[in-house]
Formats: sequence, C-alpha cells, structure tokens
Amino acid sequence: MADKEHIIIESGDAVQPFKYSVGMHGSKFFTELRDNRRFMGLKCHKCGKVYVPPRGVCGECFVEMKDWIEVGPLGVIGTFTILRFAFIDPETGHQKPVPYGYGFIKFDGADTLFQHYISVEDEKKIKVGARVEPVFSKNPKGSIRDIEYFKVID
Repeated sequence: MADKEHIIIESGDAVQPFKYSVGMHGSKFFTELRDNRRFMGLKCHKCGKVYVPPRGVCGECFVEMKDWIEVGPLGVIGTFTILRFAFIDPETGHQKPVPYGYGFIKFDGADTLFQHYISVEDEKKIKVGARVEPVFSKNPKGSIRDIEYFKVID
C-alpha cells in the first residue's frame, strides 16, 4: 500500500481528542493552496456552477462533480462583519486580537462564497462588493491558515 501524506491541523497548545478528515475534495483544495497558492473549485458539468470550497455533488443539480478549475485569487466581499470582542481562537488556542473582520468572499470565477478573515486596516474600505486579495502565510501547512486574511485592494 502506498504511503499517504496526512495534513495535520493544530490548535496551539490545546488538545483535540479526535481526528478529522477533510476528505478527498478538501485534501486537494488544501494541497493546492499549500503547494501552489492557488484556489481550486469544482464545476458542475450540468449547470456550470463553480463551488469553492469544493464539494462532490452539485447542490442545484445533484450530480457528481469532477471538473476541477482554478478560481481567484481575487474576489469581492459578499457580506462581512467587524468583530470587537475578544475570544479564544479554536484554531490557534490564543486570544484573537480585536477588532478584526470576518466575511464571505466570492472568488472571480466561482459562484459560492468562501469564509475567512478580512484585514481592518481601514474600516471605511470594507464594504459589500469591495475587491480583495489573499495574504498568504509564509509557512504554509495545508490548512485554512495558509491564508492569513484577505485585504481590500480598491
């Protein structure tokens, strides 16, 4: 049997008493993000809808999807919020500094929204429809944290 690479997601010093798999579609998505800094989606051959993050079955047509396509990396903010309260980030185990933005990004070439952090350097620029680009981690590991945040570019 061939050796398989396992992507491990850590939560700082916190202990997680379970194992979780992102499945074959999530694995390809995170591997492409880590190794090539590109966003991949799955396109429905029946209706043409492009899903990011990828999923195996079209939510509109209920057909299996196998056509991978590159999208983004630029996109627009579909909706957002600016949070002003601190909490322990479950992905890092550390307190999240405030304020910070969180929103849904629609990548160029995609039809669905992708959740992530948005930089709040200038809160006046953060609005629905604002163009954004990802800021990537300098040490990619194959997780959602390979994108540090999205920043407004217009």
